Amino acid sequence: MRAHRAVLGAIAVSVCMGAALAEPLDGRTARAQLFDPSGVEITLMRHDFLSEKDLTALEFAARQQQYYGAIAAAPSEGLVSEATVAAANYHDVASAGASAVKACDSARKGGKPCVVVAEIRPIGWEPRRISLSAAASDGVRKQYRPAKGRKAMAISSGTGIWAVASGPEAERDAVASCARQSKRDDCRVVIADR
Repeated sequence: MRAHRAVLGAIAVSVCMGAALAEPLDGRTARAQLFDPSGVEITLMRHDFLSEKDLTALEFAARQQQYYGAIAAAPSEGLVSEATVAAANYHDVASAGASAVKACDSARKGGKPCVVVAEIRPIGWEPRRISLSAAASDGVRKQYRPAKGRKAMAISSGTGIWAVASGPEAERDAVASCARQSKRDDCRVVIADR
């Protein structure tokens, strides 16, 4: 969910896209828009400081992660560095990339600013009306769908946090739960059924 450090020595890097919705989708429409949470496809960025061996290691590490995600590295330090950072299980690649780069820049010892070296998306990715992390996509199936009556799902785009609530104040409760978990004010309802 949040960016964390990972040294790419023995390949233990953790690595998640989102569309802003004007109006929440109903549960049935949302489910039809979601990707399978079990697989990922990787886009590697071919920067000059990355060797073929580095790219192979990145691909391997990224395949172990949930979408949407990104890995950032400091060009002056190379891939095997304390500054190499991954962000995974976000609702969009842009947010994951921004988080990874920010954490990488705060960890690098100097030199050039960090850059994204890998992006992680669901298999068969294409733009859709809603974009949720793998965990939130699974949550729609396992928590949102079985909930009865009025229900809502809220997400924090900047953190990958999400929450489901049901009851008369479902939308308000989902946003409040999401905000408590994320400690941010960017939570919004993306799925709602009345």
